[in-house]
Amino acid sequence: MRQLSCLLILTAMAMLIMGTANANYTVAGINTTVLLSNHNTSAQVIDVIKIYVSNNSVAQYTQDRLSLNLSLSQWQVIFGPVLVEHILSPRGGVSNFNFLPGPLLYTFNGRAAYLSLKYTAANVTTVSQTAPRTFQYSFNNNVFNFGSAASGAVLGQNTTLTIIMPTGAKIISVYPLPDYPALGFTQNYRNTSQLSWYQDEPLSRFTLTYTLQESLQSEVLSFFTEIYTYFGWFLFLFIGVVIVVAVYYIYMKVGVAEK
Repeated sequence: MRQLSCLLILTAMAMLIMGTANANYTVAGINTTVLLSNHNTSAQVIDVIKIYVSNNSVAQYTQDRLSLNLSLSQWQVIFGPVLVEHILSPRGGVSNFNFLPGPLLYTFNGRAAYLSLKYTAANVTTVSQTAPRTFQYSFNNNVFNFGSAASGAVLGQNTTLTIIMPTGAKIISVYPLPDYPALGFTQNYRNTSQLSWYQDEPLSRFTLTYTLQESLQSEVLSFFTEIYTYFGWFLFLFIGVVIVVAVYYIYMKVGVAEK
């Protein structure tokens, strides 16, 4: 009975501490930027989370920020489930991860800080070749790791999703229509390099399809790369044998001519 009472007291204290921590750090907004690659199906992602820090938490935040021993999981305990990668493919993890809690900034209603997560997400798009040197990419809507509603994934309040298109990309279709740029100010998003969606946007039926045309130089390099990948060092051995045979043939022809 005594052990049960102690356990209840400890649980209540833990809940009180967690409640105080959540009250001292308030999430003010989330900006997720996805930079699509023009070489493969991965993407560079930057999650920027803005938080408000109460006056009695300034010293604690400063101490945590200067501590080099705090892991991401420990920061997640402090800030809650909002501190996660918001672009995460079920068929691939993330790499080149970097987490940076920013300095405290003075605002009109207290102090704020920006928490930045930078990483490379795999399998953000799928690709198929539709014509010589022309490739069609489709965005995977199952990579979204935002909030959820009855319809599926949805952007939360004060949340912005921005997708930076690869250089030379031609958008074929996009849904839902971006909040920026507005369709009336574009020619069916022709030559559009950036698309943004704001809070409360449903993402369960999200689609983004675009094409990229590979340069002739890239196609030639890809051809020889594929050959090397398939044949490996045997390719160099074969080329070496061909060169030796050619040199020997020329030498013999020259020798015969001189005689």
